[in-house]
Amino acid sequence: MKDQDLGHLIARVKEGALSRRSFLKKAAAVGVAAPFANQLLAFNGVAMANATLPYKPTKAGGGGPLKVLLWQAPTLLNPHFASGTKDQIASRVFFEPLAGWDKEGNLIPCLAAEVPSKANGGLSADGKEVTWKLKPNVKWHDGKPFTADDVVFTWEYAADPATAAYTTGSYKDIKVEKINDLTVKVIFKEPTPFWADPFVGTVGQILPKHHFAEYKGAKSREAPANLKPVGTGPYKFTEFKPGDILTGERNPDYHIANQPHFDTLEIKGGGDAVSAARAVLQTGEYDYAWNLQVEDEVLKRMETGGRGKISAVVSGDIEFIILNTTDPWTEVDGERSSVKTKHPTLSDPKVREAINLLIDRDSIQKFIYGRGGIATASFVNQPAKFKSTKLKYEFNIDKANKILDEAGYKRGSDGIREKDGKKLKYVYQTSINAPRQKTQQIIKQACQRAGIDLELKSVTASVFFSSDVANPDTYTKLYVDMEMYTTTQPQPDPERFLNQFVSWEIANKENKWLGRNVSRYSDPAADEAYRAAQKELDPDKRAALLIKVNEIFCEAHVILPLLSRTRVAAAATNLMHDHSGWDVDSWNIAAWYRA
Repeated sequence: MKDQDLGHLIARVKEGALSRRSFLKKAAAVGVAAPFANQLLAFNGVAMANATLPYKPTKAGGGGPLKVLLWQAPTLLNPHFASGTKDQIASRVFFEPLAGWDKEGNLIPCLAAEVPSKANGGLSADGKEVTWKLKPNVKWHDGKPFTADDVVFTWEYAADPATAAYTTGSYKDIKVEKINDLTVKVIFKEPTPFWADPFVGTVGQILPKHHFAEYKGAKSREAPANLKPVGTGPYKFTEFKPGDILTGERNPDYHIANQPHFDTLEIKGGGDAVSAARAVLQTGEYDYAWNLQVEDEVLKRMETGGRGKISAVVSGDIEFIILNTTDPWTEVDGERSSVKTKHPTLSDPKVREAINLLIDRDSIQKFIYGRGGIATASFVNQPAKFKSTKLKYEFNIDKANKILDEAGYKRGSDGIREKDGKKLKYVYQTSINAPRQKTQQIIKQACQRAGIDLELKSVTASVFFSSDVANPDTYTKLYVDMEMYTTTQPQPDPERFLNQFVSWEIANKENKWLGRNVSRYSDPAADEAYRAAQKELDPDKRAALLIKVNEIFCEAHVILPLLSRTRVAAAATNLMHDHSGWDVDSWNIAAWYRA
């Protein structure tokens, strides 16, 4: 389909001559996935669709307990410090954004009265301003009214460099003005095609000014509400034991009629993905289990019990490896893996290229992940319009050996290659999880055949994905030679996803290692393309710029994509839940009910 044909279809939708559903089907037939198709409609003034989960209960409460397993246990409840998905999920139970993303990529209002559009005057013609109208009569859990002051404060809080928020990148380059108590205006420096970032989804959760005003900036980590949240969400906080259990009770003043269905909520952490799957699919002890990174064959066997079902949704998430080009073993000014240092061997692009050839992605997909992942060489895979067609993967041990031979790395008596006294010996880190440990073993064996020695390190998930600045084993510290994990794409647009590849987001001591660029690698060409994409209104030109950012990092072999991840969860057979691949699992937990 040509761009002009797509434009013609959009025009027909605007005229009412073509339904949204028919448009999405026609777009999908030519490789334009629903999330991006919905973004095109929104950009051209077509209002977003309603939420995808029909809600049947006629009154709030009466559903008894809802029991959720996050086997990577939450450790904090401030969404703006939540670098790990488990903390983002837990925070979202209590705090809410102005809008969230459903599984089709529709933007669904939450604390907003409506989604801004050109039709309702919310989007300016020049692409520089977005006006949000807030839902009236919303109360914080302590009874105080939710107003525009809270939205403006959240911007000030997250944008302040001294706060060292994980979400700073979404707020630092904008201005937010209060129009009245129920209206705010977001002002961008340049025309901004992807305006649905600040105050939206994972990064958009609104904080109560009256609980956090004293703790903005350098005192941000001292706020009691970091562990005892007061939000607007469907459940009110009752108890939290970090790394163990979180409980809440139904919010009787929730701002959506007849929600939530459940009387209490329990989020249990600990254990592993296999035991979490078993607790839903076999024993029925829990209603929902998140992130089932379990061999697909194991899940299929568990499903036969009939107590639960697997929910697998398309997402932009990626399982990948970072090769550290800085020195993780030398400390400079109180931090290791500093950009002021250079890795003895991984700074050599030939070594990185060789390691990339030693990854048998097809076997990892076939024998481990199954429904849970598709082998890929591209960091961005969804929506398809943003996926590079240039990047290819190859498993070739002979070729890797040849590259290392030509680069001057010779095998020693121990079989390990070295050059100038520097051996190809690396610590390879990931979280404790059976598929990841099996992936480590597959890669280790191939590397051995090329004269590269890998020491495998596995860290408890609640530690690895923690935001604890004192912990040396968090993934953001990268105090090892290489590490592997999944990063989540929080929107159906990859712009914010790709800020992991810009120089101003490098994780370091100054930003408490909450910068999004964990690799520490940067390239001026990637920075330039990213900044250009932020203000490019032509969808095709913008996609090309974002693809370029992706290709620069993948072709440098600093980022080694492994699998385009499907989000896999388990739910009780009678649980109606709203599972989105573009937001966190709890994004619409208020609408969950038992059939």
